[in-house]
Amino acid sequence: MISKAPTPKAYLEELPEDRKAPMEKLFKLIKKNIPKGFEASMGYGILGFGVQHSVYPAGYHCDPKQPLPFLGIASQKNSINIYHMGIYADPKLLKWFTTEFPKHSSKKLDMGKSCMRFKKPEDIPYDLIAELVGKMTAKEWISLYEKNLKK
Repeated sequence: MISKAPTPKAYLEELPEDRKAPMEKLFKLIKKNIPKGFEASMGYGILGFGVQHSVYPAGYHCDPKQPLPFLGIASQKNSINIYHMGIYADPKLLKWFTTEFPKHSSKKLDMGKSCMRFKKPEDIPYDLIAELVGKMTAKEWISLYEKNLKK
């Protein structure tokens, strides 16, 4: 579900009642734990965290007017999704996450290349997500992004 909300606050306010609390909890948790250099904004219809043009003037190669995306959260029709580009780009981080996940959840990990899907809000491993978002700095993300972009 793509939102036309202009700000993260507006996005959170427009959510259905059953999604507001878990999405607000995720948003606050990410803001608290994400390293400096990432900022919250709306991008591609979801709430995201990226490297703004003041830090990375080149922006996102697919649309240089957009900040460099790093992480997003979205309330979709059947799940709450977390999109983490660092997991997609860094095999070591992916391995760490998939190894740690069973320690934090009895559910099977429902994951695509960068997307983790949680059908029930109570299944979100908030402590693990907090740890994950703090594992990569903006500088490390820019370096990894540029390295993978040149491939």
